[in-house]
Amino acid sequence: MLDKQDFLTVVKNTPLVAIDLIVRSSRDEILMGLRMNEPAAGYWFVPGGRIYKSETLAAAFQRITETELGTAYNIENADLLGAFTHLYETNFAKQPGITTHYVVLGYQLQLDLDINQLPAQQHSNYRWIGKNEDLSEVHPNSQAYYPCLR
Repeated sequence: MLDKQDFLTVVKNTPLVAIDLIVRSSRDEILMGLRMNEPAAGYWFVPGGRIYKSETLAAAFQRITETELGTAYNIENADLLGAFTHLYETNFAKQPGITTHYVVLGYQLQLDLDINQLPAQQHSNYRWIGKNEDLSEVHPNSQAYYPCLR
């Protein structure tokens, strides 16, 4: 892992690559967590995380699902919805003038999870949100997944 200053230099100068987990329930709702950290703090957002250098997609997917959902899942159990661009005016360190750019691979998982059993490292609360609900508190980057659901 890079120290905070080195990572901020990376964020300032390059796009990051991440996986977002579009967890879809049998009720056709998407799992959202209330983000605690920048970027997107204070918004409802799908779980996800960065891919580390030298980490395969399969290994990253397992690590991210375990960290974000509490259970490691195989990438073969998910459907790739596509690649998405996420641009933010802020950054993890809240340093002025440094934006964040992610290239995100959105993977859909069909799971009925107990939101009371999910990890709390990145999100202070969880809920299931359907596409016909008020999405005003859902970050636009997560809203973009609804039309892509299969």
